[in-house]
Amino acid sequence: MVVNFARSTASTDILKQVFQSIDAQSCPTQFNFHMHTVHSDGKLQPSVLMEQAISIGLQGLAITDHHNIGGYEVAQAWLEDWKWNSSEAQAPVLWSGVEINANLMDVEVHILAYGFDIEHFSIRPYLQSKPTTGKDYQAANVIKAIHKAGGLAVLAHPARYRRSHFDLIPLAAEYGIDGVESFYAYNNPTPWKPSLVESKQVTILAQEYNLLNSCGTDTHGLSLLRRL
Repeated sequence: MVVNFARSTASTDILKQVFQSIDAQSCPTQFNFHMHTVHSDGKLQPSVLMEQAISIGLQGLAITDHHNIGGYEVAQAWLEDWKWNSSEAQAPVLWSGVEINANLMDVEVHILAYGFDIEHFSIRPYLQSKPTTGKDYQAANVIKAIHKAGGLAVLAHPARYRRSHFDLIPLAAEYGIDGVESFYAYNNPTPWKPSLVESKQVTILAQEYNLLNSCGTDTHGLSLLRRL
């Protein structure tokens, strides 16, 4: 599926189209929806991350620092300046993003939020550079908050938790989650490629529960093409 970025607004409608097109070949050279900068636990400056994204030829991406959007804001400003000064015809689409700790089935999971209004009151508790507690920590309430802010909620790396993805994904779907990170490199291979067994299992579950597919390298190091 080819996604038309002619309407170059980073809307959730376009993002849904992208997620509907994601497959095992999408990441890391076409799309990457899981990356960290120095604004949380990554090593990349946002400007360097954007330089790499353009060099790789990414069509769309999201910076998903933990509990803050500082890296996204710096990267967005850098991208606007680059578009103003560059003769390049095509710039990547950068969506707002954040990775949020949450409780699901009494285990801690990570929920990725995309395309939300960064000023919306419902998302603000999750952008304070630390995990939330109480009601705000419950997965159902995290998902509701993301939706109120106009964003999409995706369960990150579903096969990495202390509870099975066969249990977590159905309950997350019941709570209204929009998608799952279907293509993820659980063993951090070089070059990066999604783990075959887990990806197949997660994509089958996504289809069963009518969820969108996402992908990302979960970069914490100095290259967008690797996790570490």
